[in-house]
Amino acid sequence: MEKNPEDELIVRDYLARQRTTLANERTLLSYIRTSLYFLVSGTALFEVKNLAHIRGFGYLAFGLSVAFLILGIFNFIRVKRKLRKGNYLKM
Repeated sequence: MEKNPEDELIVRDYLARQRTTLANERTLLSYIRTSLYFLVSGTALFEVKNLAHIRGFGYLAFGLSVAFLILGIFNFIRVKRKLRKGNYLKM
């Protein structure tokens, strides 16, 4: 039977773990928000008809949008797994 790290925590440590979990979720939402900003910026740069040379920045903004989204999800899953296993020192 696997040992549950939640059973051994005192109240202070349990609350600290809850704060860390909420901070991890806030960080994911920040990555998503940044990704959406880049998505909107890229769309706006594509709509500028007079400046055709600016379309490259639109593609860059779309690429950064996808990169931030993937990075945020990867980081969220990594920290969540470490919290579940109880690896507090290696975060």
